[in-house]
Amino acid sequence: MDFSLLGPVTVTTGPSAAPVELPLGPAKRRSVLAMLLLRPNATVSVEQLISSLWEDEPPAHARTVIQGHVSRLRAALAEGGAEDHGVELTTHSSAYLLRIPEALIDTQRFDQLTAQASPESAPGEAVRLLNQALGLWRGPALTGTVASPPFAAAAHALEERRLSAVEALARAHEGLGEHEQAVRVLHPAAVANPLREGLIAALMLALYRSGRQSDAIAWFHRTRQLLDDDLGVDPGQRLSAAYQEILRAAPTADGPQGGPESGGQPGVQQAPSAPSHQPSAAASAPAPVPELLPRPPAGFHGRVAELAELSRLALGTDAAGQGGAAGGYPQEGGIALLTGPAGVGKTGLAVHWGHAHATAFPDGRLFADLRGFSGGEAAVPAEVLREFLLALGTPAEQIPTSPEAASALYRSLTARRRLLVVLDNAGSSAQVRPLLPGGPHCATLVTSRSRLDGLIATDAARPVRLHALGPEDGVGLLGTLLGPARVAEDPEAARELVALCDGLPLALRAASAQLVARPRWRLARLATALRDERRRLALLSAEDTGVAAALRNSVARLSADDAQLLRALGAGFAREVNTAEAAALSGADPELIQDSLDRLAEMHLLDEEATNRYVMSDLVKLFAQGDGSGRGDGPGEASGLPSGEPPRGPDQP
Repeated sequence: MDFSLLGPVTVTTGPSAAPVELPLGPAKRRSVLAMLLLRPNATVSVEQLISSLWEDEPPAHARTVIQGHVSRLRAALAEGGAEDHGVELTTHSSAYLLRIPEALIDTQRFDQLTAQASPESAPGEAVRLLNQALGLWRGPALTGTVASPPFAAAAHALEERRLSAVEALARAHEGLGEHEQAVRVLHPAAVANPLREGLIAALMLALYRSGRQSDAIAWFHRTRQLLDDDLGVDPGQRLSAAYQEILRAAPTADGPQGGPESGGQPGVQQAPSAPSHQPSAAASAPAPVPELLPRPPAGFHGRVAELAELSRLALGTDAAGQGGAAGGYPQEGGIALLTGPAGVGKTGLAVHWGHAHATAFPDGRLFADLRGFSGGEAAVPAEVLREFLLALGTPAEQIPTSPEAASALYRSLTARRRLLVVLDNAGSSAQVRPLLPGGPHCATLVTSRSRLDGLIATDAARPVRLHALGPEDGVGLLGTLLGPARVAEDPEAARELVALCDGLPLALRAASAQLVARPRWRLARLATALRDERRRLALLSAEDTGVAAALRNSVARLSADDAQLLRALGAGFAREVNTAEAAALSGADPELIQDSLDRLAEMHLLDEEATNRYVMSDLVKLFAQGDGSGRGDGPGEASGLPSGEPPRGPDQP
């Protein structure tokens, strides 16, 4: 069992290869748990919780709300096997106490690892420990809690500890003579914290010792200007001392290296230019290496042919891994378009491939969820461009306000880099085009439930169609998620589960979540329950993620007429239909029906197996008939479907 505060507040349980996240509920409930985890094995009063959860005047029934959240947290923890891990949430008068082994909390493990690291006396071991500690971070601390001063202060304190660890890691690399590696560690933190003088001073010295004296001086002048403009103060002692050391050209272990950046001959130390002639930090600082890919999908299995095809398209390599263009890169920036129905594993495949080929993209990996099929508003390309430009080292004040200018700057910055760009969950070709990089050594992976024919026509994107997993790979995925021994107990039931899930990785993951949460269940018991078509979609859901939620977001993109046709098809035929039969079922003009069938196939709600022969999967058919929950989630109400919170990762394998 693992409790995480260094990023989104989560609790996971189950095997490390396929952890299952417990449903913690809304932000206030997560905030209650976060406050208890910030003070493990100590009582937290109801008054403290109330003051943390409500920034303004709390409601009269605040105590009752807190009690309700605690009760539901107890139930969620119990369902996840908290007792087996020594975790207990108890009540003490008007306070609560979370008894927990501190090793289960990522903040405690982080503190233990950083305390063991000694950058000065044992730099090699410190690099290992500090990398392990910083690897526990998955984003801004306490993400998902309420926006109140107590949580803001706690998040700030955790961030300070992270930055101290970053500085310690850089010192350890410096102690090993790895100055360039120290620059790589410090640069992203310095960009994000431009007024943290100790961090800037460390970066300046690392740059200087790497032979980048002009870059180091440029950082000093930029920081000095920011301090004057924002705070009205001069540089402090650490920043000034670092600057003076660089100006004195004091000898270093490696010695400053001459070259294009220093503007002099090798081995000759150049005097610094006047401040007015210093290059801007954006121009002279080493290009950052953005790492925006989500973590690799747990339990990824299969897709050998698709992975090889991605390598061929994106890297110019064949299935045997032999290079196409020089250096293994395509002659032109390759665009691979991963398409397929909701839940088939597009996002997971793209992310898995990106991590597996990280070394092919030494200049970084960018990722954006375009939210084309997430039930809410799609991402605006200009906003994504801003995030990409920041990640590539462009100061915020230098990002153009015009979308066209920002796109041009983005193409310029990527023109000579070897980058991977993953544009996930695209809703249209127009949403993708401004985000395509400009370099011949860049590769772009686009995922979408739509075919995006326009991107194929105008940008030579090459489609990779993902189909459902076959029986062997489906059973293999179950074995990865549940453990091979549990699947081996009843292989026939495992194959039946794959069939009942239509071979969709999302459905198989939801089914596995049911079984992980119920370790005493045999696979046959769940298979029996899934045979009941009235319950199948409900069982193949895990909180707000599942097949029904993913399909609901696809159907929400349909017109009322297309949604009505889908509903008629779901109720009117067993497996396949042609245009004439569809027209008879819906009572509409065959020419109009043909267009609707094409649009449904484009969205992968139908599959055109042959000319004028359309097939609907069992799960889509069940959804089209109504999910059996009585909530009216069928496509007949597509124009007014409840949007809810978009399920993250409907295409995880």
